Amino acid sequence: MKKIEDQTAFYEVSDFKYYLEDNKRSSANTISAYISDLTQYSIFLKTYENIFDVNDITREDIEKYILSLKRKDLSKQTISRKIVSVKEFHAFLLSENITRDNPAKNLDSPKKSRPLPVVLSTEEITKMLESIDGDDDLDVRNRAMMEVLYATGLRISELLDLTLKDLHLKESYIRVEEGKGDKDRIVPIGKIAISYLDKYLKSARLNLTKKSKKESMLVFFNYKGEKMSRQGFYKYIQKLALDNGIEKKISPHTIRHSFATHLLEGGVDLRVVQVLLGHEDISTTQIYTHIDKSRLKAEYDKIFK
Repeated sequence: MKKIEDQTAFYEVSDFKYYLEDNKRSSANTISAYISDLTQYSIFLKTYENIFDVNDITREDIEKYILSLKRKDLSKQTISRKIVSVKEFHAFLLSENITRDNPAKNLDSPKKSRPLPVVLSTEEITKMLESIDGDDDLDVRNRAMMEVLYATGLRISELLDLTLKDLHLKESYIRVEEGKGDKDRIVPIGKIAISYLDKYLKSARLNLTKKSKKESMLVFFNYKGEKMSRQGFYKYIQKLALDNGIEKKISPHTIRHSFATHLLEGGVDLRVVQVLLGHEDISTTQIYTHIDKSRLKAEYDKIFK
């Protein structure tokens, strides 16, 4: 094997990066992943296939690269992502008339093995909620946040971004702004969550906002009267679980998973759950049917195995 001498990507990768930034408006993380994958791809082709011009790349060269990835014992998710990077790059080269054809066209990606998300039982959820029974401002806030999170299935970012104008408690719903604010979804909220939220708004929230010099329409604040961070709430919910003897690795998103799973277990239609969660594609929601089935099997095995 040749010694790796050139550690740089094809110069066209820079053009592709500009395309991702300017045309597709991809996120910084997405762009970074693409460029990292394509740099690795370039190094392989230059080092082991002696290819320095993108027009010389063949389908066979790409297949050799994929084989090299599989020999590294990478996960299916990682290999799939790297293949997507290669496919997107070659599609770009063809669209810009940089290459004459697309050797990556119709390239198959390995099927991703999607792990089932962690879900809490109704007993575990109840145990966690009922353990937040203090009367100081932070306890009242935490109980309200957890009740709202479980009652609505909001993403943690949606919960932290809630403003007073989003709350329609008399009508028993919350308005959630999605994406860049170009569309909303209406999420029902139950009486129990409303009661804890109302208690927080009338007492703890007023006290917390006094600690801030700036007025804000946000619903939830940290102890300084500032917007809460995702990391801060993440740490809180993990500690809450451990304090209640729950050793599952959980995050705020676990409450969202639990919300969806418990709805399906209660007989709610999958399409309704899709709307409540704000999923554009129902295939994203369908993972919860797999959870439901796996829990059913686990219960069956307890009795008959």
